[in-house]
Amino acid sequence: MVNFGIIGFGLHAVKRLMPGFEISTNCRVTALSRREMTKARESARLHNIPNAFSSARDLCRSSAVDAVFVATPNSCHFRDVLTAIECGKPVLCEKPMAVNADECRQMVEAAQKANVLLGIAQVFRFNESIRRIKDRVASGEIGKPVYARSEFCFNVGPEHPRAWINDLKVAGGGPISDVGVHCIDTLRFILQDEVIRVSASGTSDALSGEQEAAAPITLEFSRGTLGSVFVSFRNEYRTPLEIVGTTGILRSENGLNVDRPVHVELHHEWDVADSETFSNSMAYAHQVDSFAAAVERRETFPIPGEEGWKNQLILDAAYRSIKSGKTEEVGIAQL
Repeated sequence: MVNFGIIGFGLHAVKRLMPGFEISTNCRVTALSRREMTKARESARLHNIPNAFSSARDLCRSSAVDAVFVATPNSCHFRDVLTAIECGKPVLCEKPMAVNADECRQMVEAAQKANVLLGIAQVFRFNESIRRIKDRVASGEIGKPVYARSEFCFNVGPEHPRAWINDLKVAGGGPISDVGVHCIDTLRFILQDEVIRVSASGTSDALSGEQEAAAPITLEFSRGTLGSVFVSFRNEYRTPLEIVGTTGILRSENGLNVDRPVHVELHHEWDVADSETFSNSMAYAHQVDSFAAAVERRETFPIPGEEGWKNQLILDAAYRSIKSGKTEEVGIAQL
């Protein structure tokens, strides 16, 4: 049994992480940290977690913690991951890995130098529906992938529980970094291919301030597939996913979610050739169990720090493209 400490025990930890830990088979949460000790103790009491801390370093130094889950706001990931590494604790970092690729590089290099396991929590790779789509594409069922589309939209109002989400200095970006990273990582995973060029544009408003409120992104993959990602903080929740091949189409209207059944359809011209339905309710449990197995050296965690670094290079290129108005090279080869 691997004992986890969660740094940054906020809304995401309550809504997503704890339910996953509760149904996991080989790990549990034994510690948490929040900036205010009173709130940390209250959260620990509510969730029956034995140890509460007001600093990441104190949590990482605790003998009650075998591995660390970093769930702080994006701008804190760099500092908190390095703290865990300095304390010799395996660390699973929430997406996006950091706010720029240079931070990702330093995190990966620090983990390698210290021989500490570093993983990135791209949870949709543990969705049964996404894994099935990946296998069907790899089998050639829809021919050569020509076009791949992923969208992720939800409404972020002024009273959103993640109060920092519209603060560029804390979030590092708007929906491109917050949920665009899910879209990009999912397409990379399904296609088993790398993005080499990116073009993007964005719109902002009074609430988003310096950040984008919505954005389209075009991805060019190394084997010729074109990718389209659309993200927004201004419409209702929607996560359609579509892979268009030379001989067929795999489509899901709600492809990136863990709350409801996901329907995946195979289309041939006008007709639905077949349909499958999946539950992704175990995704968060599978994620932490997989990391726990890697901590125990029984498995290799499938999403190492290098994967988060690659995603961040793509995010950085998208933001450069918004500023330049041009297509930008990603530079994956630098890894």
